[in-house]
Amino acid sequence: MPCRACLSGEDLDWLGGRSVSLALDLTTSVEIRLPAARSPKDAAGESRTGSWPDEVWAFMRQRLPELGPRPPAVTVRSTAPAASGLSSSTALIVALFGAFAEACVPAPRITARTLAQWAYEFEFAIFNGGGMDHLAVIAGDTLLLQGRETGLPDIRGQLEFPREWSVVVVDSATRKDTGDHIRSVRDQLAAGDERLAAYLTQVDDASAAVWEAVLSRDLGALGAGMSTAHAAMRDLQGMSTPLLEELRVLALRSAGLPLKLSGAGGGGALVGVCPASDRDEVVRELRCALRRGHPQARVIPTRAAMGLAPEVTGQRWGGGPPAQVNDLTTEGSYSSGSPSDSSSGYPSDSSSGYPSSSSSGYPSR
Repeated sequence: MPCRACLSGEDLDWLGGRSVSLALDLTTSVEIRLPAARSPKDAAGESRTGSWPDEVWAFMRQRLPELGPRPPAVTVRSTAPAASGLSSSTALIVALFGAFAEACVPAPRITARTLAQWAYEFEFAIFNGGGMDHLAVIAGDTLLLQGRETGLPDIRGQLEFPREWSVVVVDSATRKDTGDHIRSVRDQLAAGDERLAAYLTQVDDASAAVWEAVLSRDLGALGAGMSTAHAAMRDLQGMSTPLLEELRVLALRSAGLPLKLSGAGGGGALVGVCPASDRDEVVRELRCALRRGHPQARVIPTRAAMGLAPEVTGQRWGGGPPAQVNDLTTEGSYSSGSPSDSSSGYPSDSSSGYPSSSSSGYPSR
């Protein structure tokens, strides 16, 4: 199961604006263990699941009472950094739903639409957030979403991310706290906060620019749109931190790579996009620049990923009768507008995107 980066539109999946997500090939897999099998200890990439398997199983039992009282034992492995704004928790939850359904639910099998809805309802009850992440990991690739205050967003478009581009993740090694962030933003919404309204307008426009940049394969315009979205996140909603801003400056100076915070709540990972042909050099320069002052930060090169059920983009998720989609299960395991506050003290983002170009949009290195 892939994780996802938000290229633009944090919170807009439930505030009502446009957002652009990108599934990343940093995966989470869930395997059902045989009753006699022992959990492999210290296995590379193995992830702690906490109480998620029990809670997902309890949720499924409310809808499928024929399930037994206890979930089967599972082994979880993940290559995605945890609590980083890349939706690794959603990838785990969707993978658990999928693995349990494949192993334990009799025919007819649960559809991808139902999987997305259940995963959304499960997380909404805990975090009260939106449904971008669930659609992103299930549909995969690049999605344009139109948010709704409740329920899954509408999928307005899906694009194959250009193969000549690579994604670079910089994990700051500082954890996010999305729950407190969502509560705060919902309070702003209830109070009619002007800064939230300005944020919604500016980032909705940035999402449109980011989508158009991917559509036209203009890497310079993509960097500019992502930088605009980041500036609104930082200056209007306080989502960034001094450490993240320092990492952004270092990345731009050392490798010419504009970075954007992915996900809300402070901390976590930054994402940037560069030509695939330059990826190794960009990664080397970033690691060299970060090694001296930020040895805890990780530079993770990756790429766009397919989702579990790309065909779900043919549906309208916001209402109406359920569309027919393919079964969720597959062979094997699931592998699953006001101006910004000028007093923020951070450098302007107005020039941080690459110059637009009708070809790659990225300066040659």
